[in-house]
Amino acid sequence: MLENINWKNTSTELSDKGFVTLKSVLSQAQCEELITLYDKPIYRSTINMARYQFGLGEYKYFNYPLPNLIQKLRNDVYPHLAKVANIWSNVLNINTIFPENHDELLAICHQNEQNRPTPLILKYTEGGYNTLHQDLYGDIWFPFQMVIFLNQTQKDYTGGEFVLVEQRPRMQSVPIVLTPNQGDILIFTTNFRPVKGTKGYYRTNMRHGVSKVHSGIRHTLGIIFHDAK
Repeated sequence: MLENINWKNTSTELSDKGFVTLKSVLSQAQCEELITLYDKPIYRSTINMARYQFGLGEYKYFNYPLPNLIQKLRNDVYPHLAKVANIWSNVLNINTIFPENHDELLAICHQNEQNRPTPLILKYTEGGYNTLHQDLYGDIWFPFQMVIFLNQTQKDYTGGEFVLVEQRPRMQSVPIVLTPNQGDILIFTTNFRPVKGTKGYYRTNMRHGVSKVHSGIRHTLGIIFHDAK
């Protein structure tokens, strides 16, 4: 599943852009299996996005214990991203060092009363969208998260592009529109990324959302590495 990923190149691209797409990580069968979880009673919370003015659609937060595939992705990807996160902390002079394994990060979260799981599954139908936002959930947060695309764009749905907006200091914001395929994993910054300027590194904030779905049904799986209060 993750064995063929060149993590050195992935980390470089992630640092250069604040996001990277891993192609065809999950099979069609694995994606379909995850979609079948949507109607099972394994969630701690269901959010109607319109109710909170987050957009139009629905998402559900998984409860512990997480499904095996989700747990494996969370645990196996984290160590690679922690290395990049610590480089970012260093160049931005942030006094935060992330542990090498995911269990240690969760222990820190739980010590700070962040003990609710954050992986979630999202469902959009025609007209659905998600406003620009960041997924922080508390004082302890990890600077990367993942979205796994469970449906095939242009086949199962149209529209519903993934949107990143980079807010550059004293400059106009940059929109980034992505259309990953079924089974692809998008890794992106939770909050900001470092950019090298003439006087050293500075932060550019990034938010993410989803454009309107024109037709069909769009499911995605979100994997956030820190837990919530």
